[in-house]
Amino acid sequence: MTERVVAVLVRPPTRSDSDLAAAMLEDVVDLVADTPQVGSALALVGGATDGGVAWPGTPMVAVASPTVAEALTATADLATDAVAVVVADVPDLPTLLLGKLFSALAGPPRRSVAVCPAEGGGLVAVATGVPGPPDWLAHCDVGFDDLDALSRLRDAAPRHDLAVGPGWHRVRSPADAAMLDRGLEGWDATRAVVDSRELDPGD
Repeated sequence: MTERVVAVLVRPPTRSDSDLAAAMLEDVVDLVADTPQVGSALALVGGATDGGVAWPGTPMVAVASPTVAEALTATADLATDAVAVVVADVPDLPTLLLGKLFSALAGPPRRSVAVCPAEGGGLVAVATGVPGPPDWLAHCDVGFDDLDALSRLRDAAPRHDLAVGPGWHRVRSPADAAMLDRGLEGWDATRAVVDSRELDPGD
């Protein structure tokens, strides 16, 4: 069992732009696999599959619903120290931001939960310690896509128990591909789809 684990949240395909979604999932899976000092996993929501992009031996767990508490609870048994869950539409996410979540949990001061918010609302990633989320989060029905997720977490968390790190952008529609950072290495699968459609992913 790995000390720290990052699980990619995989949901059944609902968007019409399935090629872009599949490419982003592949890139995020590779991104997590390349993150230093963490193990990787997949959190499969509602019967979702890995689409053939998981690395051999990657743990996969079923998640009943895409809420923060459900995802963290389902993946907590994979780690001995801390676990994080990241959404699958952040192909150019710097791995440093995942590392910051675990650093926030370790302190000082120690926090029970650390989040990376999404630009425009919602969440990119959330981390907590083992054996799982604290009671206040376990009873907080917040989803990664809820635009008010961060404010709701802040309202629910005891003082100084929630760490909020730097945010990042999510690609929730083809138009959001304009936010992708060409100056960052990686996201090759997404880049190929974007380039094939002559979208402008920004500078």
